[in-house]
Formats: sequence, C-alpha cells, structure tokens
Amino acid sequence: MEHHPNCFLCEHSLPEWKDAIRSHARIRSFKRGAAIFKEGDAFEGCYFIHNGKVKVHKQWGDEGKEMIMKFVAAGEVLGHRGMSSAAIYPVSATAVEEVTACFISPEFFRTTLLVNHELAYKMVQLYADELQKAEQHMRNIVHRNVKGRIADSLLTLERLFGKDEKGCLLGNLSKQDIASFACTTYETLFKVLNEWAEAGIVTTAGRQIYIPDSRQLLPFID
Repeated sequence: MEHHPNCFLCEHSLPEWKDAIRSHARIRSFKRGAAIFKEGDAFEGCYFIHNGKVKVHKQWGDEGKEMIMKFVAAGEVLGHRGMSSAAIYPVSATAVEEVTACFISPEFFRTTLLVNHELAYKMVQLYADELQKAEQHMRNIVHRNVKGRIADSLLTLERLFGKDEKGCLLGNLSKQDIASFACTTYETLFKVLNEWAEAGIVTTAGRQIYIPDSRQLLPFID
C-alpha cells in the first residue's frame, strides 16, 4: 500500500515505519449503502478513511430505532472504539458515499501505537475530542427543542457535505438519515421542513433540501 495524503495512520507514523504499514495494511472499498461493520460485531481492526464518508449509528429504544452519532470523512479514523476490553464494535458504520479506507488488524494497530508515540498521542487527542463532541451532542438532545436539533443538524451536514450553486445540500442523504441525525422522527422532520418551506427558509424536492441562506436557521439554535 502506498502512502495516501488523507491517511491518518501514515501521517502520524514514523518514516521508518512506512514499510511495516505497506506490508500489513490493506485497502478496502465499500459502495454507497454497504455496511462496514455492525454494532456488536467482533472487533476485527481499524479503518483510516482515504475517500468518501461514513455514518456511525446505533440502535436505541425498545423499537430498535436508529440514532446517527456522527459522520466520518476522509482523513479520519473509524472502528477504533472496538479496541476496548470487550473487543466488539459498540456502533455500526455504513458508507453514505463510495468509500476507500486503509484497514489494519488489532494486533498491528497495538504494535504501531507502541512504536509510534506521535500516533499514540494523536489517538488520545482523538478520543478526548470525540468524548467532548458526544457530551455536547447529548446536551443538545436534552436542552434543544426539535426545531433547534433539526436546524443544527442541517448546518452540520452543510459544513460536512457542502451545497451546490443552487443551495442544494449535497450528500444525497435520505430524510430518514437526517431525522436520525437530529434525533427525531421522519414525520416530525417532514412537518418542520414543510413549515420552513412555507416561511421561505428551505425548499424541498424529493430527498433534496435547498438552503438558500443558512443564517436563517441560526435563530432556532440560539
């Protein structure tokens, strides 16, 4: 495997460790909608995303509803939470675009962390950042009303996926995915989007959402 500019593993490993990475790492590709791993699966290794985006999600409630925790993009790490003593993936990961990733086994990842101190430090930072973001996400769920959660989710998706010249949110996510990310139901999302469409804040056409002026969503968050 050759060095990739978006590879977190290669970026933070010692130059002399690159040959070991080339020998042990494998490139894996996933089509849109493909499951990369599922919640409860045995931990098989870590993924370092080169291209594409992945949704990280979890089942909750008696009805097994899906909650999207976050989206992972190029240059980021996936599956590392399986390194716990339980040795299982605590969440599921599904490609929302075509994804290419560098995959390494748990054994090689442990050895790599012991040898590469900068990588180990960056992983500690990553865990700390993720914990802070998860805590903020939970505070938002508890303290924001549904319109605030939907507005915040749309702005987050805009930052991650971008918009085209007409203001259409890119990423081609389903309304159900957006509802799951905002911790609400499809029906509630549909109702709020229709209300905002009547007010000229957004426009919808099928699964497409147009946001002509993102600033109009900010009052729902503040």
